Amino acid sequence: MKLTKKVLAPVMAVAMAASSSVCVSAADDTITLTLWGAEEDQDLLKELVAKFEETYSDFKFDIQIGVESESTAKDTILTDVEAAADVYAFASDQIYDLVNAGALANLDEYDEAFQAVAGKSIADVKAANSESSVAAATVNDSFYAFPMAGDNSYFLYYDSSIVSPEDAQSWDTLLAAAEAGGKKVGMTLSSGWYNAGFFYGAGFTTDLNEDGTTVMDWNGTSASGITGVDVVKSMLNIAGNASFQAVADGDLSNQIAAGGLCAVVSGTWDASAVQDAFGDGYAACKLPTFTVGDQQVQMGSAFGYKFIGVNAYAENIGWAAVLAEYLTNEEAQVARFDARQIGPTNLVAVESDAVKANLAITAVIEQSEFGVIQKVGGKYWDPAQTFGENIAQGKIPADDDAAIQEALDTLVEGVTAPVE
Repeated sequence: MKLTKKVLAPVMAVAMAASSSVCVSAADDTITLTLWGAEEDQDLLKELVAKFEETYSDFKFDIQIGVESESTAKDTILTDVEAAADVYAFASDQIYDLVNAGALANLDEYDEAFQAVAGKSIADVKAANSESSVAAATVNDSFYAFPMAGDNSYFLYYDSSIVSPEDAQSWDTLLAAAEAGGKKVGMTLSSGWYNAGFFYGAGFTTDLNEDGTTVMDWNGTSASGITGVDVVKSMLNIAGNASFQAVADGDLSNQIAAGGLCAVVSGTWDASAVQDAFGDGYAACKLPTFTVGDQQVQMGSAFGYKFIGVNAYAENIGWAAVLAEYLTNEEAQVARFDARQIGPTNLVAVESDAVKANLAITAVIEQSEFGVIQKVGGKYWDPAQTFGENIAQGKIPADDDAAIQEALDTLVEGVTAPVE
């Protein structure tokens, strides 16, 4: 994206103000910024912003905080990039679409201004975080976001008073234990993030072409010799079990709190809700295996990160970068872990005894062996959601291979469609 004077001017102003011993007083120009974050993070964001303003108390700020889930950030932002927040959190799988739309500032280009205020370089930020999180925040060799969380994946929570560690190892034994305990196992199928775990586990892939279109092979045969039809049959058998509960995307926390589940596929963001629901039985582990013919296939997962990015159209883009980094530095990541048990990417924070002792983070690390960095374009999500909904609602007959193949062909056709 070609950067205009409107974008560059605030950066230069920040650099000059900082390099002249902070010559801008609180009585001078107010630095206005907007910040979007998840509903669950609102209290924490208010605390961190207050500390940010204390840190830079020689400046006057007006920072407005709004609610926007990391999972839906891209959709909201791309409706009107210029009207979107200056600083916003988002899931790492959205970075390609956001970069292509010019919705993210290339942070490498603002290194000098950033250093002048923050006292550290973009290279320092990269070095402070895990190599894989930095790689995920990098597109075409440019750094576009500050890593915030390193556990953006899912695993299995279970109530050990009903489900034993052995029961939790496969969907067959897990559902049998749920039935015996008069409970259900919950999972979201109406999402291409969650339902991809079955296909990734069986060796299927997704990827991106240079033009932004998605590559998908789910309607064929994987390298392991399993067909997409085989995977769907397994999914239909699970979804059709009386002890399975398909949960709408975004409704997992409510269903956990309702008390009818003894196990649920979710992530660290639901750790507190699960602990409250399962009490002394609270336990977590990798995802179970699922039955394909006469073999057990380890379920995979879409693995990713959560970032905070800077809108390339932000008027105070230099300060926006400084705020974004402050919200993701070591102290902020520790605070986020303490508040919500969110796994850090910061190399110091992740080595703390508290993080290492956390059951949810231990489980996501265990599952990460089978995780896949999901690379998909914008055309992926709607067809994958519809496909998952059809499985959850039993609209695809499990005993009709032709109908299953047709559903897979329709999925792949929609996902791999040209970018408009």
